[in-house]
Amino acid sequence: MAEEMQELHEHAEEAHQHPSLVPATFTMALLAVLVATVSLLGHRTHTEELLLQNQSSDRWAQYQAKSIRRHTYELFQDLLDVSTVRDPEAARKVRERYAGEINRYRDEQKEIDAEARKLEAETALARRQADRFDLGEVFLEVALVITSLTLLTRRRQFWFAGMAIAAAGVVIAFLGFITH
Repeated sequence: MAEEMQELHEHAEEAHQHPSLVPATFTMALLAVLVATVSLLGHRTHTEELLLQNQSSDRWAQYQAKSIRRHTYELFQDLLDVSTVRDPEAARKVRERYAGEINRYRDEQKEIDAEARKLEAETALARRQADRFDLGEVFLEVALVITSLTLLTRRRQFWFAGMAIAAAGVVIAFLGFITH
């Protein structure tokens, strides 16, 4: 980033000597700010994506743990059904307690499933947003390079092309905010 700032300073000095290059130089400075902003948005959105993915993975691990516990109670309940017991009343109470635990774990699994799926959807949204920011950043960087050719060649076509590509980059980056 320091090198880019030094380069922009040099271009500004050159533009001072050639007033016709002032719009291109100003555009380049503006593009540099836009590149930095969109890049930051992309990085933060990717970080959010990773955090959401971790939360989703944690929920699925919790779901699996509840599933193992539920299956354990179901196994013990099945063993009670096929075993000979000395105290039928105590066996009935244990069976009821196991049935209650099975139902509790099943209900908890439904809640965890819903949470995990919601987190997966949020992760996918963050990924789509980050992709828009990344693509917008690429367009803005290309626009910056194309616009800088104006200073080297003194041909305004490069400035116009850079502005068109920059406009596309801004639109693509903006789509990151409205992506669903």
